[in-house]
Amino acid sequence: MTARTALVTGASRGIGRAVAYALAEDGHRVACLSATDRAKETQRELEAAGHEALAVLADVRDGDAVDAAFTDIEAAFGPVEILVNNAGVTADGLVARMSDEHWARVLDTNLTGAFHTIRRATPKLMRARWGRIVNVASVSAYAGAPGQANYAAAKAGLVGLTRAVARELASRQVTCNVVAPGPIVTDMTGALPAEWRTTMEATVPLGRLGDPADVAALVAFVCSEAAGYVTGAVLPVDGGLGMGH
Repeated sequence: MTARTALVTGASRGIGRAVAYALAEDGHRVACLSATDRAKETQRELEAAGHEALAVLADVRDGDAVDAAFTDIEAAFGPVEILVNNAGVTADGLVARMSDEHWARVLDTNLTGAFHTIRRATPKLMRARWGRIVNVASVSAYAGAPGQANYAAAKAGLVGLTRAVARELASRQVTCNVVAPGPIVTDMTGALPAEWRTTMEATVPLGRLGDPADVAALVAFVCSEAAGYVTGAVLPVDGGLGMGH
């Protein structure tokens, strides 16, 4: 596989960190972007394993910060050729009680953040006539989830964004796809009540929660040379939870 420059947002933990590892194992130079300094831990661990890595601090809600982050990555590794939008937050609550701030924070991070990185990456991907963009959504994008109107709306928005971008960039051999995880064991799900996990394990056809590595493996494939004929797709990694949607 040709070594490329990859950028993973939300790479400080969970799915993002697992994706960074998977892409590094495939030989790519990996920039790990996060709104906190925890991405430096990912960088140190990747470098200790012999990989090229760079931690970049930026809030994806801020277009200027995203632009500056790309400039730093380009100076260190060259233009971003693989972009994985994984940065995301939750602010759950019933829609009748959801505040404007909680609605906006989730939409701005999970959806507008992806728009900011895609917009910044696109000109150089088009000139290179090669690229991979992967947006990490959720089974909630098409199944919905009570108490997560903001999160479900943002993740569903990623599907529309992805397909518009896939059509715009297809002639330049740049693909854009969605990977839609189901319930995955992360810090976010670990904070939920034990009853939630029991219910999910009983609901998921495969009978278990997923691991971040399950998601990372699919993302790595979609970013590979072998996936050059896959674009505009919504690819579930959810143990069968979203079947029929």
